[in-house]
Amino acid sequence: MDMLWSGWGDPAKAAPLPDSVTGLLRDLLGVKPRDTEVRELAQISVPEPPRAPVLRALADAVGGAAHVLTDAETRIRHTRGKSTPDLLKIRTGDVEDAPAAVVLPATHDEVLAVLHACAEHGLAVVPFGGGTSVVGGLAPERSAFVALDLRRMNGMLDIDPVSRTATFQPGLRAPDAEALLAEYGFTLGHFPQSYEWATIGGFAAARSSGQASAGYGRFDEMVLGLTVATPEGTLDAGRAPRSAAGPDLRQLILGSEGAFGVITSVTVRIRPLPRTRIYEGWRFASFEEGATALRRLAQDGPRPTVLRLSDETETFIGLAQPDAIGSAEAPTGAGCTAIAGYEGTEEDTAYRRERAAEVLRSAGGTYLGAEPGERWAHGRYSAPYLRDSLLDAGAFAETLETAAFWSRLPELYTAVRAALTETLTAAGTPPLVMCHISHVYENGASLYFTVVSAQGEDAVAHWAPAKQAANEAVLNAGGTISHHHGVGTDHRDGYLREAGPLGIEALRAVKRRLDPDALLNPGILLPLD
Repeated sequence: MDMLWSGWGDPAKAAPLPDSVTGLLRDLLGVKPRDTEVRELAQISVPEPPRAPVLRALADAVGGAAHVLTDAETRIRHTRGKSTPDLLKIRTGDVEDAPAAVVLPATHDEVLAVLHACAEHGLAVVPFGGGTSVVGGLAPERSAFVALDLRRMNGMLDIDPVSRTATFQPGLRAPDAEALLAEYGFTLGHFPQSYEWATIGGFAAARSSGQASAGYGRFDEMVLGLTVATPEGTLDAGRAPRSAAGPDLRQLILGSEGAFGVITSVTVRIRPLPRTRIYEGWRFASFEEGATALRRLAQDGPRPTVLRLSDETETFIGLAQPDAIGSAEAPTGAGCTAIAGYEGTEEDTAYRRERAAEVLRSAGGTYLGAEPGERWAHGRYSAPYLRDSLLDAGAFAETLETAAFWSRLPELYTAVRAALTETLTAAGTPPLVMCHISHVYENGASLYFTVVSAQGEDAVAHWAPAKQAANEAVLNAGGTISHHHGVGTDHRDGYLREAGPLGIEALRAVKRRLDPDALLNPGILLPLD
């Protein structure tokens, strides 16, 4: 199934907001119904496809014309990603930057052949997995490009139960990878909010971090080996769990967002399927108090598999269960809600849960039982659908995230909230700004912000100053420009500042060596020369 072209995920899961929420948006934020309806897919036209010689060259590269698609619908579905500005643009029929064609290779060698054909004919190449980027990662700064859709490369190439590793092709979606591993009694343990649609290759290219990262780790920590197709040939990285043989080339590709090469296989560590899964809720009087409790668990243990904390505003609204907002079951209340989850053997789960409860209680936490945790688990992939419903109702809704060391977190939290609130209020659309800690480490944690406001006259233009102000606040307060969404084009200027001039020049040198004609995702991650 393809994702909804004008929104997120499965079209059958789209649902309008309850009247109570629509009224709250109107009364609290001044949200008005949209003046214009979303364009119909069949009403949208795209630019002319490439000339016949170019299409023949692409077809030769992938085994026939059946794997080179130029119809309007396919090209529209491969236009940009799923950020709020992306969706607002495509809903108006803005597809000027649609790919010239969508090419579907089936093997590593076919990917190399496509890269050679595109170099010969002056076409850029954008690797396309699940299409879930929310930072402009699929919007290159070249008008003539092809979307390299990797969906035919969707298999498990190898599994090694002794070493507990598996090798996947890049176009395999996460649920399918889990199903394949489950047949052997294993799991990857990587469950980001994009889980239902994102791909293995996309996880690696964007340094994805899943909701169970406290227990299983980030995706870049799981990767043991990579095969990459570049315009200059094949790059293989990783032949042992750890190595002292020079700098780790895996780390050069992880997070490169398709700018250095096309990932064609990924070897990852795997874990035994958990026999027990328990999720539960805790309440803290303040965000500061809850963050202190999470830090104690992250630093001194025992660490839960899932550990997250909503601030006062997010707790009051009930965003921990997006699919229940506006209903009688919506989890709301004073203070801050934390979710702790435990996965593993019965013995290990019971031990960690009991010891973690002692830490949480001693830090001021009140046990809320299993219900809040189970509600979170049930709705853990629903927030993007809520975003679509908010857009349908005339509201603006967007997310942004960052991370910092524990000592910097309070300042970072205050600075970003203030930047968003002040900028949007000054523009006449006072926002609702919510935040949660979604990933914890021994030395720091992430902050994930959700912003809801009225759209303004031009919603995309209206959001741009607020996003810029938030980016500046992140960097000035010592945060990273992105914890797991990536760089794309939205965070590129901030990344230039974070990496510094010499660091960026080093990456430019890598780009020139692997991709001398700047074919791969031009303008993504690094600005064009």
